[in-house]
Amino acid sequence: MKYKIKYKFELDDFQKQAYGAVEKNHSVLVSAPTGTGKTVIAEHVMTKCLYEGKKVIYTAPIKAISNQKYREFTTSFPDKVGIITGDVSINPFAPLLIMTTEIFRNRVLERKNSLIDHSWIIFDEIHYLDDIDRGTVWEESLILMPPHIRFIGLSATIPNVDQFASWLKTIHSHPIEIIKTTIRPVPLHFYFQCSGKILNELKTVKKIGYSRRKNIYYQYNYNQHYRSPRSSINLKKETYNNSPISLIRHLIKANRLPCIYFSFSRKRCEYLAKKALSLSLISIEEQNNAQMAYDRACDELNISESERKLELRELVSKGIAYHHAGIHPMLKEVIEQLFYAKYIKIIFTTETFALGINMPAKSVVIDEMRKNYGRFHKMLKIRDFHQMAGRSGRRGIDKEGFVYCRINPEELSFRQISHILSASSEPIRSRFNASYATILNLYETYEENFLNIFSLSFYHFLEKKQSNSYQLNQMKSKLKTLKQLDYIRDKKLTIKGHLAKKLYGYELILAELYKSGILEKLSAKELGILCLAVVFEPKPRLKKAKLSYELKRVKAETDKIIKHIRNVEKTYRIDSMSKRPFFDLSFSLIDWMKNKSFDNVIEETDLDEGEIIRYYRMSIQILREMLDTPVPTELKEKISKTINLINYGAIDAENQLQSTANIEL
Repeated sequence: MKYKIKYKFELDDFQKQAYGAVEKNHSVLVSAPTGTGKTVIAEHVMTKCLYEGKKVIYTAPIKAISNQKYREFTTSFPDKVGIITGDVSINPFAPLLIMTTEIFRNRVLERKNSLIDHSWIIFDEIHYLDDIDRGTVWEESLILMPPHIRFIGLSATIPNVDQFASWLKTIHSHPIEIIKTTIRPVPLHFYFQCSGKILNELKTVKKIGYSRRKNIYYQYNYNQHYRSPRSSINLKKETYNNSPISLIRHLIKANRLPCIYFSFSRKRCEYLAKKALSLSLISIEEQNNAQMAYDRACDELNISESERKLELRELVSKGIAYHHAGIHPMLKEVIEQLFYAKYIKIIFTTETFALGINMPAKSVVIDEMRKNYGRFHKMLKIRDFHQMAGRSGRRGIDKEGFVYCRINPEELSFRQISHILSASSEPIRSRFNASYATILNLYETYEENFLNIFSLSFYHFLEKKQSNSYQLNQMKSKLKTLKQLDYIRDKKLTIKGHLAKKLYGYELILAELYKSGILEKLSAKELGILCLAVVFEPKPRLKKAKLSYELKRVKAETDKIIKHIRNVEKTYRIDSMSKRPFFDLSFSLIDWMKNKSFDNVIEETDLDEGEIIRYYRMSIQILREMLDTPVPTELKEKISKTINLINYGAIDAENQLQSTANIEL
């Protein structure tokens, strides 16, 4: 085959099996440990499609992965790659198109003909179907995918992969091959920091860390320093012997850098990075090179001076960095590039860094063996543990990888620790929960028969076809809500219905605001403020903003509308009711739309810059979705004006992606 890619390593059996399945035009579901080389299969499909003049789609669960893959694939396939996310649209008709799974799902529902030329789709991290908030998007995409398209599903180990594949075979008529392996080409070695010692066996952890005497010691230490694991800062004051710093000293001595250090608190990541400044990770020459590379990258991206930029500059000059969602996206990009280029030897980061971002490391440290899941602080999920551990020891770079688990016997029992280390990952479950917009799109095509779609869901498959299904009842309740609110009348979508079917996630509040005439009365700036309020989710202790008379009026009208929507939802027992708007970030956006500097904007809020940028971009995304709805030309002109008022400088994701693609370190 002329399109065969040459790799620096011999392909494994599971990769060869996948190649063979692709050649037979069979869909493929791959279950393999993190770090085994699943991306090789995706690259083979891309190369095959481009060689044959066909189009291929690549989807990822988060925008950071989409952006990284855009840069990687642009290098591998020059002039062949495009990307579409809620933030970015570059070369949207390219033969190799990267998009979020939401964008693909929307296209399947709204514009099936736009996919007629696409022959393959790659679902990276397909186990994200189990995500509580967004998993339904993967399930809907798989159910409604056009029959001519074949798929590659790439996943970390799925214990119930056969069950998952059996479901897929019931909804698709073409052959689907299951390929699974538990073999990792780069072996992992597990170590434990407990009671001031670095241990390599669990039985020793039990003997040293879980004796009665040690429990008394830890009880004292816990009472003194671990009073509030749910506190906003959660900066644990470890004893010196069992401190992260002593563990990092061990890594330096054992020559096991670079290292990804996972912690589950942004503030703790920053705290640990600053504590590590006392260590000597790199030589004086390397320090100078790292600092120059950082300065050069920041200058190329025109990143303005800020307290965080200067703080990270000091850390990077010592081979250290932290990384989390609160950082300015362009600064995050600089840190990722520096880590990949080995200027940074240890990075303190939250767990999102584990999800598919290609950052090779010899070692991984997991700061604690439990994390906050919703309202509760409990032991790590097995899948999360393996996702993080799998970031160590990268194929083609390392011969072995090292995983260090920091153990506090007061946090988890020995049985729980053993379970995390030895149990199989949790089976993936269905999170099917069709949105109002999805229901409207399906109803437009199938009318009342749209409910038959539920029989195709993984949820229904797992339930063994029980008739009194919770999710089916929720779909029926949403249909009743839509009819009650006049989105569907006489088995047809109304004007509101046609508007709402394009606005995923915020469809009812925006459609009601339009129908009431409020959107057309607002100025361009007020429209931006309203959209920000619709997407914004405040933290519990965020200080409330004082609103102007005009904003109070808009808020009062919006509150009245959302109250009516939620009352109807309560009547029909909808569990996940429509989100209330929150106007807490209004004045920050007003300042931004007045062209004040971004540094001045963030000073007026309690949020990190990364969070502010995320919410501003979400506002732009729903404004763009509104442009694709049947609203009057005058309102569309106002929407475009609002987008231009917000989407510049630090907020312009498309400009950022194009700029970061050309960084030279």
